[in-house]
Amino acid sequence: MAGVTDRMGYLPAPVARLAASPQLLDGFLGISARFEATTLDPLAREVVVLTVATRNGCEVCVALHTATLTALGAEPDLIAALRERRPLVDGRLEAVRVFTLEVLATAGAVADDVLDDFLAAGHTARNALEVVLGIGAYTTSTLANRLTGAPLDERLAPFAWHGHAG
Repeated sequence: MAGVTDRMGYLPAPVARLAASPQLLDGFLGISARFEATTLDPLAREVVVLTVATRNGCEVCVALHTATLTALGAEPDLIAALRERRPLVDGRLEAVRVFTLEVLATAGAVADDVLDDFLAAGHTARNALEVVLGIGAYTTSTLANRLTGAPLDERLAPFAWHGHAG
């Protein structure tokens, strides 16, 4: 938790709640760090995260990763589309969003044409597996945050989101 506090400048309430299970917290921090080290660029990684977070209805996750996208300088239209579960204008990022949703919907049994579309958008087979890693990391986070009723930290209030799973 000290590392998270050092990196973020504060201890987010969701992280504190995950600490009720040190194994869960350690697992999440480890897998999310590995996801951050993938060959997917930061915007593509955040597309995966926000796609999982909105699908799973994790309000605190959407707020936190909206703040992350804002800090990365992402276009407001990109952020709005992700939060509203709309197609993205950027074809490369839209391929990540669609692929993420298909992996989730098919439990990984993605049709060849969906994988081909992902690859045609400039991604690699390695990137496809990295999306799976991100889905695993942020499925863990979204489910745990919803289970624990993780509150929205005051500093994330400007990024609040009130959506529903689905």
